[in-house]
Amino acid sequence: MTNRVSIIGSGNAGLTAAYHFTKHGADVCLYGSKGFDQPLQDIEQRGGIEALSHFNDVELTFAGFQAIDKISRDLKETLDYADLVVLPVPSFAQEPLFIEMLPHLRDGQIIMLMPGNYGSLVLNRIKHERGYGQLDITFVDAISIPWATRIVGPAQLAILGMKEFLPVAAFPAKRSQIAIDALQPVMPLPLTALGNVIEAGLENINFGGHPLLTTLNMGLLENFDGQFNYYKDCCSVSTAKAAAAMENERLTIGRLLGLTLKPELDAMNALYDMDCKTVYEVNRTSETHGKLNSAPNSASNRYITEDAAYLLVPCYELGQLTGVETPMITACLHIDNAYNDTNYFTTGRTLKKMGLDNLSAQEIMDFVA
Repeated sequence: MTNRVSIIGSGNAGLTAAYHFTKHGADVCLYGSKGFDQPLQDIEQRGGIEALSHFNDVELTFAGFQAIDKISRDLKETLDYADLVVLPVPSFAQEPLFIEMLPHLRDGQIIMLMPGNYGSLVLNRIKHERGYGQLDITFVDAISIPWATRIVGPAQLAILGMKEFLPVAAFPAKRSQIAIDALQPVMPLPLTALGNVIEAGLENINFGGHPLLTTLNMGLLENFDGQFNYYKDCCSVSTAKAAAAMENERLTIGRLLGLTLKPELDAMNALYDMDCKTVYEVNRTSETHGKLNSAPNSASNRYITEDAAYLLVPCYELGQLTGVETPMITACLHIDNAYNDTNYFTTGRTLKKMGLDNLSAQEIMDFVA
């Protein structure tokens, strides 16, 4: 029996998922929201999605051309298509999309968020608040998307590389293995289970590098329009030291929650099959991350608006809950607030938005089990 999967989102990750899931043998329905129709038109005009073998003299992976089974602009049609639903969308898009999806969902469906960033908890709260508490669906949070990838032309992808495996967790955690067994046939890489969705959020490898390196390098990034090799040029000996201090805050919070989190160095080595001795070496030598010059050019880039708001804020709040001082996380958020004239401490992904306010650390861990 052919495996079917619906993909909601037509950005870099959405098109790459549609291409690679199809290449892996799945039937795919790709949905694009109103206002994001151009990628769908491009696919229809070209008859499918192409992954290039080379781009800007750089050799790329997973090259080929794939016709997509269904292109849809109708959400009900998309959700009727499959029991497996993947949302490879930015964290800020998860809530509005899910509110639109709710009337069309059915018992037994699995909704995978790539990246999760604690999204399962937010969507579960919305499900109950909007009167769908009896709807029996399983949420899955992935720590990130599987690929380093870009849309570089009409229905054209530059896939720079893919992780060796993808850590995920279901909400509730007792369903993780069942969800993995259902999702694995459509996924082009192994899925591995984490303890729960709190661990999945804390294990997102964008936590240390993206918001802090972007914040510390903002002057150069803005003045030179992001014309850098981000990981190589923005990571220095000193910024790596600052990232290590922030990393220690994350690891301490995880330990007090009863989690054994992987240090960033260990995670990057495992995910990308490297043997680096320091995070500095990871950033300077990773072939996957160093192939193209591509860097943020403003404080409105997702490395801050998503990774600070949806990764640093939850970690800060979990630090408050467990009594851990987080001077690096707090300082980074204050600077990012000033950059963007906002207050991520309230607009970011708080425990209240996850439906976890007024719970103790142990009650939270029991809730997600």
